[in-house]
Parts: sequence; structure tokens; C-alpha cells
Amino acid sequence: MNVAVRGHTATKQASEHFDVLIVGAGISGIGSAYHIEKQLPGTSYVILETQTTFGGTWSTHRYPGIRSDSDLHTFGYSFKPWVGPPIATAEEILSYMKEVIDDNDIARHIRYGHKINSASWSSEQNLWTIEATTTDTGEAKTFTANFLWMCQGYYRHSEGYTPEWEGMDRFKGRIVHPQTWPDDIDLTNKKVVVIGSGATAATLVPNIADKCAHVTMLQRSPTYFRLGRNAIEIAEELRRLQVDEAWIHEIVRRKILFEQDAFTKLCVSKPEQVKKELIGQISAVLGPDYDVETHFTPTYRPWRQRIAFVPDADLFKGIASGRASVVTDEIECFVENGIQLKSGKVLEADVIVTATGFNLAALGDIAFEIDGKPLAFGDTVTYRGMMFTGVPNMVWVFGYFRASWTLRVDLVADFVCRLLGHMKAKGKKKVEVKLRPEDHNMPILPWIDPENFNPGYMMRNMNLLPKRGDKPEWQHSQDYWTEKDEIPKTDLDDKAFVYG
Repeated sequence: MNVAVRGHTATKQASEHFDVLIVGAGISGIGSAYHIEKQLPGTSYVILETQTTFGGTWSTHRYPGIRSDSDLHTFGYSFKPWVGPPIATAEEILSYMKEVIDDNDIARHIRYGHKINSASWSSEQNLWTIEATTTDTGEAKTFTANFLWMCQGYYRHSEGYTPEWEGMDRFKGRIVHPQTWPDDIDLTNKKVVVIGSGATAATLVPNIADKCAHVTMLQRSPTYFRLGRNAIEIAEELRRLQVDEAWIHEIVRRKILFEQDAFTKLCVSKPEQVKKELIGQISAVLGPDYDVETHFTPTYRPWRQRIAFVPDADLFKGIASGRASVVTDEIECFVENGIQLKSGKVLEADVIVTATGFNLAALGDIAFEIDGKPLAFGDTVTYRGMMFTGVPNMVWVFGYFRASWTLRVDLVADFVCRLLGHMKAKGKKKVEVKLRPEDHNMPILPWIDPENFNPGYMMRNMNLLPKRGDKPEWQHSQDYWTEKDEIPKTDLDDKAFVYG
């Protein structure tokens, strides 16, 4: 059969079969592969990755200064010690991931340049059929798998989110999004406006300030930031004592997680105290004459949106030096020489960077079918944010908002390996989750509670995400400190699991 794909005519190949198919070779996919290697030896698996290399986010994003906004002691894997600075560059993270791939013989399982178009489940065969296309030749590839492990993340890698502003076509300069940063852009002596106030903007601004004539961070409203050294004292002290790196990694992870838990609880119980402390850090760098009230005092309580860590206060040192500035205002329209603000002011610019967020892609823009019927992912109910009613033999890795994403990679991987072992012991080929009789009158709610956490990329596309219940097992609680104990104790013979 010939299939026309993206301008190519591709010949359909015979399918390859695997016990497990992992979608994505980012931080989640590589971590999940490690756990298969260690916990399920002899299991056949393949990782399909659209890009031409591993790394996911850390390969997609190439803007100046790209770095983690989580510490690598917890963003790194539980099984591999992190030995560098806690806030790491993309290059450092990719090097770390390459070591995991090389040390565990994972490379031979990865198929790069494979874009998945569809995934279809057959209850008759108890199989997933995955249709993919090679990105270089357009060749159609078919895979079958007993189990599908979704590690593709939550946003569309091919394009970032840029709002439509009036007059964008009139602007004579260049408009770029950090997610698709062009290799040929030269910011030397240019006037640059970065629209946004999140972790991306906070990273970009100090990293281009030395090159630009001037860089302005334009924000509609302020964001919370945490400031600190890009170092952890206890790790430095333990290294001076020549303690084994595996011990250091575990001790530092536990310390950070303990402190994060305490900070999160304090944000809820004493939000004004936390607010005062966070803003006080900024005032200490910018000085008493800076208008912190206007530019760095959010209207919402801390942790209702993600708080970015600013290592060594580099963003605020750039502002204090005069090389960078912050404008808090709304955009009226774009004009030929920059941006007209609602206050009447014009921000002149040669380059405008839209650090305005992601486009949510709940299942990697893959067309899913269950027994011939299109899957409406938004109509399912989630089991602990990783399995979904009516979707057999599939788990999705969705990390944490208030803790490192990768903490959940390890938790979910342990759960999946235990589940697959349980199915084998029972002689079962199929498992799905189903609401139990006692869940009949359970309220069905949106994926997250907007009063608890409400970033723009979620609010814009909440309809794409599954529903949650009001019981712990039917939601992604975002509470690592509870889940780390609850998920390993999951009763795999609970009535929520239906085997076949």
C-alpha cells in the first residue's frame, strides 16, 4: 500500500513488534528505558523519537543561556548522581543523559527521526499499532506493541505559543520565539524586547544583555522568583570530606525535597510571609529606589504559578547595571519600530522575542483510536495522572509543577514495571482502569484546580486534558511527598484495574 505523507510517497513496510513502545527520547523516555533494562530484563522495547537526537526539551530549546529551572539533584535521575552545579545548562544536561544512554546500552533501542502519526488499540488482538513516518525520507513505518509508554511531554516541540497582536505584520524588525531560536540571528548592538516574565525570559535577558544595545523585559504582570547561589553548601562540604558521590546525591536530594515540601506548605499557610521574603530578596539586589511594587510584586499568592529560580541573581544584576530593564504594561499593537503600549509609550525594538509559553499537546498530536473509535482524551478520567479510563495498556508520564519533573519519571517507571510483572504473573494481556461502583457519584472535575495552579498554557487548553475525580487515586495530586509513599503501595488488584 502506498501512503502519501508530507509530500512523499512512502511504501508501507512490514511491522516490527515490541513488548513496550516508548514515545520520546527526552528526560522521561531515557529514564523509563533505564528502568526497563534494570527491572524487566529480557523485555523487548523501542523508543521512537521525532528529533534527530535525544534530549527532548534540552535539544529543542537553543536560545542563549538555556538552563534548568529545577536543581539537577532532583531533576536528575535517582539512580545517577549529579556532580555539577544544581542549576545546569542544556549542554550539561545532555551530557548527563548521554552517560545514562551509554552506560546502559540504551542507544540501540532508539529510532530517531520517527514521527508518530497514529496509535490504534485492538481489543481483539490486545495490541497497539503505531504508524510513523521517517522525517528524512517520509518512509512509512508500522510498529506493534503490547504496551505504550507515553514520555513525549506536554507541549508541541515544533512551535511555541505566540499570541496574535495587532500590527505584527507592520513591524520592520524580526520576531522570534525562544523555542525555535534561529541560528543566524545577531543581537549585537540591537535593541531587544523580550515579551514574558517566566523562566525563559528570566534566563534570556541576562544572557543577551552584554551583546545588545539594550534589552527590555516586557511583562503584563509580575512573576515570583527565588534567588540564590548556584551551589549547595552541603554538597560542597561532603565533597571536601570525600564522601561517595552516590551518597552525596541521595543526601542532597532528600534535603532539597524536605525543604521544597516545607516551602510549598508555607506558601499556602503563610503566603504573605513568603511573598515578603521573595520580594525582599529582589529589593536587596535592586536597591531601595527601584519600583519593586510595580515590577516584581505579583497579585496572586506564591506557587499558584511556577516559581523560577534565578541563580546568582543574574537577571537582577543585569537590571541593576542598567544593561537590562523591565516594563510592566500591556501591548496595544506592534508598530514599525517596536511596540505601542496601552500606556501610550512606544518600546523601540530591532528584535522582539516572544517568550510567551508553550502550545499544549496532550498526547503528542498523535491520532489515537480505541477499537476503531477516535479517542477523546478530554473525556477520560485519570488514574493518578498516568492511566486513563477506557485506554488499555498505556501509561503517560506527566511530572510535577512544584517539584522536579523527573521525580515522577522514577515513580511512574517503578509502577509500570511492577504492573507489567503483575500482568505476566496473572497471565493477562490487557489492563485498563475503570471507575468502581463506589466512584459512581464522584464529582468529575478539570485536570487541575485553577485555584491551586493556573499557568496560561494549562488554562488555554484545559479541554485537551483528561478529567479528575475528587479522590486521591483519580487525580494527579501534584504532591510528590504524598505520591512517593502512595504509588509504590498501589494495590494492583484493586477494582479500579480491569484485566483481560
